[in-house]
Amino acid sequence: MLRLAGFAVTSALAAAALGPLPPLPEPLSGLLAAPDRLTITMANTGNRRMDREYQLECDPVGGNHPSAEQACAKLDQLAKERKDPFAPVSDRQICRMQYGGPATADITGTWRGRKVDAHFRRTNGCEISRWEELEPLLPPGRS
Repeated sequence: MLRLAGFAVTSALAAAALGPLPPLPEPLSGLLAAPDRLTITMANTGNRRMDREYQLECDPVGGNHPSAEQACAKLDQLAKERKDPFAPVSDRQICRMQYGGPATADITGTWRGRKVDAHFRRTNGCEISRWEELEPLLPPGRS
């Protein structure tokens, strides 16, 4: 029993001395990552049929999103371009004073193994561009 405890302590110290392990190769990390699951809640679009909650799953594609395959393809494309589709508009960015309507969208869930909690609106040029960058994940929000 004492030998086992000594081995455990020695192993833990050796692991700590080596530092964190390197990331897994891409094929292995993809197998271990949580599946992409997003909830998209649309409001004030001017179309009562669109003002609802959608579920989207990618890898494999599923959920009740009306354009699930295209939405997952868009997210894959943005990932390949190393873009964060859920990043907010920077406070330092100068945006065109333009109003794109009252539509809003909230996206929550998991994407590429990380939590997502993003809010979209169409209150200025930057926010409109951010929204349009995610179409068809976000249905067109034009009123």
